[in-house]
Amino acid sequence: MIRTSADKKIHEGHRQRVRARFLAEGLDAFEDHQVLEFILFYCIPMKDTNEIAHKMLKGFGSLASLFEAQPEEIVKRCNVSLNTAVFASMIPSLARRYSKGKWGDKPVLNSSTKAGEYVLSLLAGRIYEVFYVICLDLQNKVNHAALVHEGTINEAAVYPRLIVEAALRHKAVSVILAHNHPGGGMQPSKADIEVTLKIKEALKAISIGTVDHVIAAGDKYYSFAENNLL
Repeated sequence: MIRTSADKKIHEGHRQRVRARFLAEGLDAFEDHQVLEFILFYCIPMKDTNEIAHKMLKGFGSLASLFEAQPEEIVKRCNVSLNTAVFASMIPSLARRYSKGKWGDKPVLNSSTKAGEYVLSLLAGRIYEVFYVICLDLQNKVNHAALVHEGTINEAAVYPRLIVEAALRHKAVSVILAHNHPGGGMQPSKADIEVTLKIKEALKAISIGTVDHVIAAGDKYYSFAENNLL
């Protein structure tokens, strides 16, 4: 289909109106397909992205499922370019980078609440289970948040030696352990509790304290310290 100059004017005007609405209202008043349509403006020029947005949402069911999908899967299901798929799949990582960046370079995590909120920002949008050791200095400032494992948590996978090595490498006085339950509940499993106690003992042997273990589940968290499991 050949796009006429009149079509182009209407199309251009639509994008300007959507942009003006965003600048005036933000995204809160947008429906999901409108959010996606607006995002697609910046990787699909001179094309009606409304229809594409509807198709992509239908293919994945929600913005979250779409953004968390692998680019190859987005291309396959939605028949869009790899450039568009990569752009969409970057959003959780960008959100995580933004959230973590708001904490500054060396945030002080001197309470379970701060630890929980920091872990939520660190693990936001993760679709696979990951395990972090957050290394703290004497003032409870974060020296480094080290990713030590990706995959289901169990005693063999999260071997205490990995945690000890990370803690020593980043000069930790104490640590906060953190992992996520993608799509699951916040409550720790038996394996979570057993692994935590083994790690705590291994760190204690080299005079490094374990101040908390935080499990992130969506926008909520579970603190071992708050529930007297440490």
